[in-house]
Amino acid sequence: MTLINQLFDLWQDPIEGRPEAYSDFAEVYCDPVIVNGNEMALADLVVRARTLQGALAGLKADILQVVEGDSSLAIAFVMRGRHTGDYASPFGPVPATGREVAIRTIDVLTLTDGRISRIWVNADDLGLLRQLGAIGG
Repeated sequence: MTLINQLFDLWQDPIEGRPEAYSDFAEVYCDPVIVNGNEMALADLVVRARTLQGALAGLKADILQVVEGDSSLAIAFVMRGRHTGDYASPFGPVPATGREVAIRTIDVLTLTDGRISRIWVNADDLGLLRQLGAIGG
């Protein structure tokens, strides 16, 4: 299985109640991992995935483009799901709407010894909030 497949499986396959979730993440990510310049413990990354999966059911990524370097990887993708639980937005929680959403995202990953050590995430949070009806526009 490629790193990209492992990566997206972690975020798409429900981890609630899965005791090996931490070890699965540890196969793909360093501990800690740097996310947008901030150090994040692997356990916190697992919580982030669990929270996202609690808000958006049926997550599925459509990979648009992958660019590989010696120790880096850039992935442009659209993550799709149904908003079935509270979404933790920068403006506070957004209650479930039942709407289908698409989140356009670009991840730039730095690899160390075959695992992700740094992530720069650029996600269209504003577009997601518009799709959820949390802001106008």
